[in-house]
Amino acid sequence: MARLFAYSPELEAAYTLREELTTIFEHATSQPQAQEQIRAWQECVRHSGLSCFDDFLNTLDHWWNEITNYFVNRDSSGFVEGLNNKLKVLKRRCYGLFSLPDIF
Repeated sequence: MARLFAYSPELEAAYTLREELTTIFEHATSQPQAQEQIRAWQECVRHSGLSCFDDFLNTLDHWWNEITNYFVNRDSSGFVEGLNNKLKVLKRRCYGLFSLPDIF
């Protein structure tokens, strides 16, 4: 990756910021601590001059309470998201089937 980052310092900065945010979600011990760290991260992003995080920052601000509620019990909607994905795949695979024969 060092070679890639040598060609694109902006990519290296974006990657570093992404890693820092991931670390917050992996290690913050409480909601107030996480909120403080995420706000500090947002300031770093704004001062970085990168525009690739603009939409994400807006989403983060809009859904602030919902996102930071993750740190209360560290529960995620991963199971539900996985189930929804499996249902979508099943629907795609069954597209075009009109009816199954009466075998049951």
